[in-house]
Amino acid sequence: MKNLVIVESPTKARTIGRFLGEDYTILASMGHIKDLPKSKLGVDVEKNFEPQYELMPAKKKSISEIKKAGKDAERIILATDLDREGEAIASHIKDVLSENPKSQIPNSKFERIVFHEITKEAIEEALKDPRNIDENLVDAQTARRVLDRLVGYKLSPVLWRKVRRGLSAGRVQSVALRLIVEREREIEKFKKENYWTIVVSLKDSGETAFDLIEINGEKIEIAEKLSLYDGEYRFAKTKIETAEKAKEIEKDLATKDFVVSDVSKKETRRTPPPPYTTSTLQQDGARRMGLSGKRTMQLAQKLYEEGFITYHRTDSVQIAESARRMMADYVKKEFGEKYLSSKPRFYRSVSKTAQEAHEAIRPTKASVQQSAVSKELGPQYARLYEMIWRRALAIQMADAVIEQTTVLVSAGGKDYTLKTNGSVLLFEGFLKINPYALEDKRLAEFKANEVLQFISSSSEAHETLPPPRYNEASLIKTLE
Repeated sequence: MKNLVIVESPTKARTIGRFLGEDYTILASMGHIKDLPKSKLGVDVEKNFEPQYELMPAKKKSISEIKKAGKDAERIILATDLDREGEAIASHIKDVLSENPKSQIPNSKFERIVFHEITKEAIEEALKDPRNIDENLVDAQTARRVLDRLVGYKLSPVLWRKVRRGLSAGRVQSVALRLIVEREREIEKFKKENYWTIVVSLKDSGETAFDLIEINGEKIEIAEKLSLYDGEYRFAKTKIETAEKAKEIEKDLATKDFVVSDVSKKETRRTPPPPYTTSTLQQDGARRMGLSGKRTMQLAQKLYEEGFITYHRTDSVQIAESARRMMADYVKKEFGEKYLSSKPRFYRSVSKTAQEAHEAIRPTKASVQQSAVSKELGPQYARLYEMIWRRALAIQMADAVIEQTTVLVSAGGKDYTLKTNGSVLLFEGFLKINPYALEDKRLAEFKANEVLQFISSSSEAHETLPPPRYNEASLIKTLE
């Protein structure tokens, strides 16, 4: 008799099938096989909110195939995803098979295995260490599904009566709508104000632009803070509130002597950001590729099922020690030891409920390049893979070292203070593989007490801006 392995999707079944021999039959459940009924609430609120699950009619063929194969299998291995949804699917499959009067499958036949990545090593390791179904995870998924149904089923009819038929409300959807509405109100209440900034061009060996930052020893920038429904909004303006005032200052500046009052240089280090979680991957998918959160997850799902990345539904920023070594070896081989971080980096999850037993999203093999993914799956998958690859490998690399220079110039003694900043990348570190690297802004070599020549000045009008509307990336971040 063969061993039966049950997963969610045909792609995942095919990938796992490449690693297992002829002793295994791999079938796909095609996702969930049980759900709450569509025609009624499906939750008994009088009996401790007990869900009234039923088999999904669309999964009749999958269920029939699983029942038939399960009856003759030596072992039934439930290899669904390692999160709440995967645990619930495994539990429902076990229920259907063990309750089947034709097969009478005992509990001893069932094994539950989990893995963070679909690789030969991970599958073999998981098969050596099966466990029972985690009822706590199943309960967590059930609670989530019941809440979704209670909120959606009760609120949607109200929307139909008050707004328009066909609209829907949900546990997350309604919160997101509240955030959007509150932000729109905050935008409407915001009072815009005009202000001006002044830039002065000065010359030593070359021409450099300086910003006016102080008048008579007082900073002209005013930092403002606004309390919002979801936090704080910070913005800045200057004390120069009219065009006439700006022109008056410019006219006065043209009569002054300009002397370098201070030159300061300091080395700073830039560390790589943590590896991707589901939320941060969706945010960057929106910002850098213009993808919806749903599309990002579709691409990541395929990358996971084809064995290119680890499991993509995670709130953890942890990396397995074996994966750290694998990526560190790649960095050392490809870029040299000086690009390798001197010690492992560990990050703390933003989410207080992060499941640290899970891993962050990372490539399963550091040596697999974007071109290989593009050839097999297409360019959009390859771009997302490259983002994941770069982000994960960067944490094994050394800090970037940047020299920052600040030059202050006094005009007319202490009448005015001007400032300019520059930065030079001294050592790339992890920016070696980061396409969004810093650009150098090199300054001329200024010295304290050096006299500079006035060339010109210009003023620019600005308007304080209200809090920005949510885009998909910022909404996901706030909901997190």
